[in-house]
Amino acid sequence: MNTLFTGWRPYVWLTLLCAILYIPGIFSLPPLDRDEARYMQASRQMVESGDYVHIRFQDKARTKKPVGIYWLQAGAVNLLSPDRPDRVWPYRVPSVIALWAAALMAFAWGKHLFGRPAAFAAAGLLAASVVPILEAHQAKTDAVLLATTVAAMGALARSHLASHGVGPPLTGRNAAEAGLVFWIAVGVGILVKGPLIVMVAGLAVLALAVGERRLDWFKALRPGMGVIVVLAIVAPWFLAIQGGGEGPGFVTRAIENDLLPKLLKGHESHGAPPGYHVLLMILFLWPASLLVWPALRHAWRERARVPVRFCLAWLVPSWIVLELVPTKLPHYPLPLYPALTLLAGAALVAFVDGRDVGLHGRGIRWYYAGWGLLGLALAAAVVVAPRAYGLDAGGWTALPAVLFAVAGLVPGFLAWRGSLVRAAVTASVAGGLAVTSTLAVAMPSMDGLWLSRQARAMVAEHSPVPGPTVAATGYHEPSLVFLLGRRTNLTGPQGAATALDTGHADLALVTHKDLAAFRAAAAKRGLDAKRLDTAHGLNYAEGEVLDLVLFGRSS
Repeated sequence: MNTLFTGWRPYVWLTLLCAILYIPGIFSLPPLDRDEARYMQASRQMVESGDYVHIRFQDKARTKKPVGIYWLQAGAVNLLSPDRPDRVWPYRVPSVIALWAAALMAFAWGKHLFGRPAAFAAAGLLAASVVPILEAHQAKTDAVLLATTVAAMGALARSHLASHGVGPPLTGRNAAEAGLVFWIAVGVGILVKGPLIVMVAGLAVLALAVGERRLDWFKALRPGMGVIVVLAIVAPWFLAIQGGGEGPGFVTRAIENDLLPKLLKGHESHGAPPGYHVLLMILFLWPASLLVWPALRHAWRERARVPVRFCLAWLVPSWIVLELVPTKLPHYPLPLYPALTLLAGAALVAFVDGRDVGLHGRGIRWYYAGWGLLGLALAAAVVVAPRAYGLDAGGWTALPAVLFAVAGLVPGFLAWRGSLVRAAVTASVAGGLAVTSTLAVAMPSMDGLWLSRQARAMVAEHSPVPGPTVAATGYHEPSLVFLLGRRTNLTGPQGAATALDTGHADLALVTHKDLAAFRAAAAKRGLDAKRLDTAHGLNYAEGEVLDLVLFGRSS
């Protein structure tokens, strides 16, 4: 066996890869609208208030997700930046650690499924893909959900394989440890993002039970003990929040305001027809999609093999559910990506061993050629998109553009010629660096992309008092609240004029669309509002270009 895959070496190489891809950018990238900034602000309010039970964004209860991610983020801030909860990067640390842990666990569990070389390839492909890198740079739930899912499904795989005589037997202490890992992962997953981990694991168990007509391997994980473990993890907070200031309606509101709208319609304009995730997997799982799509055909032919059958049970039922749910976002299939990359890693190793796995035929070669052109398209998008919105990147888009082009053309050419290992390595390294450099260098340099950052700079320059209260009209993005503080007053033009006039706000931020109404309201009150500064940029959450005008009271 190649020494690359022996002992501790795979863990070191994967750690180095994750550090290179995930850490750059968490310091320079401003808070992203809208989800990340909401999580960060709610976690910040926990730190500042000392209330670790209730989840609030400003003065409103936030019932979108359970408390787990807020505890992790608040803990990171208390540990890494206790005196500066306004810093962005500590809130992202749990996501970085979770993606790193997911990559290591994909190898640790995957080696029992397909062997060390295939598991190493799978973990590298997973770590270097678009959506995992994006999630590592955001203070949200999805990275932690991925880590808990990999832990749970890995323990599930060990029990399933052992029951079929594949790999080492699972008895006694080993069975208890695997069961404990599974149920702790399920409990933490529920506390972070509700029932999604239960859906993924439960549908996999159901698919295997129906297909094999046996369930003894799952019973080896001690479900009785598992119920107790899961309740011990999730029940204390749920009981506390139900009996606390939010009243008994927290869970009900979470279902009504978050879960049901996603199941019944395209929630918050994120609707798409079935097939969305399948068609766009080539982009969202890029550059791993170089091998994932061809490997799926091989996996279906090999579905009788126990490891392949397990990965398909992990992948297919939950993917069908995600396609049927009207609300769709690129990160939704993330908990299923390890199953895809494991199948790709297995196919790659089989190809290297000389088996005909369908990774290099006439039709597949044309797929590789088209895949290579996608890299060129991404390179063009990095250069053209900022200019289309008038965003000056100062030449910083050149590096990611070159990397995207290299990550597309070179692996596409290598795969066409049958050098699939070199293609996979080049795609993962160059493609991962292209995405990371976009996040770490190109995007932060586009000042017009960050209206909230510009607003904070204007407020800091013109504030009449330390820690001013700002009334904002027409631009109510959560990132503004995080950067300006909890007391930021999100109001309308009349409200902004009134707050500035009565002293309830020290400054007012007014969009160009609300200027006339604000001036009229100020004139009606006899307020002499002084125009102090203007910011211009793109509100990417709404897709509109705005001018933000800062007003103060004339002295």
